Amino acid sequence: MSYLVLARKYRPRNFSEMVGQEHVVQALTNALTQQRLHHAYLFTGTRGVGKTTVSRILAKSLNCTGADGQGGITATPCGVCPACTDIDAGRFVDYTELDAASNRGVDEVQGLLEQAVYKPVQGRFKVFMIDEVHMLTNTAFNAMLKTLEEPPEYLKFVLATTDPQKVPVTVLSRCLQFNLRPMAPETVLAHLSTVLAAENVPADAGALRLLARGARGSMRDALSLTDQAIAFGSGRLEEATVRQMLGSVDRSVVFSLIGALAAGDGKAVVDLVEQLRAAGQSAATTLEDMASVLQRMAVQQAVPDMPVDETDPDAQETARLATLLPADETQLLYSLCIHGRAELGLAPDDYTGLTMVLLRLLPFKTGAAPQASAAAEKTLKPAEAATARAASVAAASPAVRVDAPAVAPPVVPVAQPAAPEPDESPPTTGATMAASRRPMPSPRANRRSKMPATSCRWRRPWPSTRPCSRCRCARRCRAPFKRKNRLQRPPRGRRQLLKS
Repeated sequence: MSYLVLARKYRPRNFSEMVGQEHVVQALTNALTQQRLHHAYLFTGTRGVGKTTVSRILAKSLNCTGADGQGGITATPCGVCPACTDIDAGRFVDYTELDAASNRGVDEVQGLLEQAVYKPVQGRFKVFMIDEVHMLTNTAFNAMLKTLEEPPEYLKFVLATTDPQKVPVTVLSRCLQFNLRPMAPETVLAHLSTVLAAENVPADAGALRLLARGARGSMRDALSLTDQAIAFGSGRLEEATVRQMLGSVDRSVVFSLIGALAAGDGKAVVDLVEQLRAAGQSAATTLEDMASVLQRMAVQQAVPDMPVDETDPDAQETARLATLLPADETQLLYSLCIHGRAELGLAPDDYTGLTMVLLRLLPFKTGAAPQASAAAEKTLKPAEAATARAASVAAASPAVRVDAPAVAPPVVPVAQPAAPEPDESPPTTGATMAASRRPMPSPRANRRSKMPATSCRWRRPWPSTRPCSRCRCARRCRAPFKRKNRLQRPPRGRRQLLKS
């Protein structure tokens, strides 16, 4: 007999076996009990949280006939009637699952909708389940809108997607939407303990915590990692083997890094990073684990009277580090960790980036006073800066003789600006002031007469003896006119004068 993986072997068969989705289970149970059934359901959520499982349980609840064959719509399917067993086996005629990722065209959707005109063959309802519905094309969505809005009374639509933002609003408005949440690590840990107890596989509590954190909210990922860990550990789950399989960093190293940063010990930080490099540990995982510990430290600092979880072996060490690192530095280090993880790809290698991210906190701890004094010294004048520097040197020197006479610094005379000489020129009139404001004539080569020429301040030479029409200067321009471009073209009113 072939081996059945844990994710399929322990798939929930009814609503009571589902974990972590109590809000969805309660809503569907009440709807089935009161017979208030919608014609279309949309289940959204990340991978491995139970979207397909909920649709199958809903199909069994709609078509269950009970163990005696006389049952009706129920929130607790029996699991032994032909409809329940066929749906679990995937051979129920009236339950159709369509993978929209590979059947995304309008032809596939039209082929599915052509079956909607026929009544159920075996069950009470026809159930069309479309997985990854956001992969359908716009034409396919438009083809199913009318049937989705007003389906026959014996037809139910169940849509599932991991990206509801890509589903058109016209489809969303026709469905009853349920959002399946990611699983909490505590929920995953409890379910893994139940599964391993049923499989008679010994497991350490630390190994289960690592698997629960590595699942990242997905129960299917947790069960798949458990399968891999059982094979890696030869039928036994131990914390060291699971940590080696996942590539996780030991929490003692994470605590040592945070402690070294709290003490401002840069050498210890560099040595610990070299240990991670030698062991081949992931730099990104190190920053993630540090961010997780720092988050718990920040909560402990913000709420000091929060009770400590005695079952968590890391709680005591986290509480101790929360007293060593100030709250502002905890927030800063957390921000450095989460932003530094995105900068690892820009570094020459991951460990160089990890070293620089961790050392970035030290200047804020030890270099604040020198940097402030240097900045203040830059703002002083040179003489004041020299005086302040000499005072600091004198304060840092050992003993100074008191009886030594104080020598005053030599006084350097400051050159005073010369007083302006009295103006002996005669008083200026309006005409002389206007003449003083006129620009000096600039020599201009005359190619024809080879004589120096003058021009007005607008640089417009005129062949006539009339004053310039723009600046109205009294100096008469005697340079011959020669156009080089249209910018030197005279005004329209002067063209006739030039011709004359």
